[in-house]
Amino acid sequence: MDLSLATYGLLFFTGLTAGFVDSIAGGGGLIALPVLLSVGLPPQLALGTNKLQGSFGTLSATINFIRKGKASLKGNLLGIAYTLSGAAAGAWAIQQIQAGFIHHLIPFMLLFVFVYTLMAKDLGMVQGRAKMKRHLFFMIFGLGLGFYDGFFGPGTGAFWTGALLILLGMEITSATATTRIMNFTSNVVALTLFIIGGNVLYSVGLVMASGQIIGARIGSGMAIKRGYTFIRPIFLTMVFLTIIRLIYVNYI
Repeated sequence: MDLSLATYGLLFFTGLTAGFVDSIAGGGGLIALPVLLSVGLPPQLALGTNKLQGSFGTLSATINFIRKGKASLKGNLLGIAYTLSGAAAGAWAIQQIQAGFIHHLIPFMLLFVFVYTLMAKDLGMVQGRAKMKRHLFFMIFGLGLGFYDGFFGPGTGAFWTGALLILLGMEITSATATTRIMNFTSNVVALTLFIIGGNVLYSVGLVMASGQIIGARIGSGMAIKRGYTFIRPIFLTMVFLTIIRLIYVNYI
């Protein structure tokens, strides 16, 4: 695909911006995917390329969070295993059945996360009391959200962060860090399928990935440094924008 130097510059900046936002609150695809479509990529190629560039940003943020002690890879191995299994099952299922009913259900589920987080003003400020055993939590949400991300995807990060805050009582920076680990796990499964299907444009994806790495490093660094007061409003904003986008796609 023949793109101008200016277009590649736009894609790099888009990747940087998406990586910055995604490392803090998720929703980077809301920024990256429309730009990929606008430069002329067909939908399937845009989705695959978006997974490629987004995976680099998620990995960059994950490494930074782990290095700064906000998440432990060893402590999340159970979640990774369940998420990987769920994502593989979801990626297989989406090729077998229609996902229409999920498109209509998800905005309302995200609305619950948004309203609950908005009303519970202290949620995520400090480590709280867990309402569920960690093993059971990761079995349910690793399989469930892994399946959802492989099957459909939008809002996965918001669901992870919301569940970690509400059910495990995590402090919001740790919840954000853990979300990035799980997102990267399910992204790798989806990306593998797009690569097998030949739906990744590497020239575009790698240019955006270079921006993603920088943006995610900056964003995760600011999230670690500023914590609750910085992450919460961005998280709420991205959840709200995701809801609006899904309502627009499904009902307008």
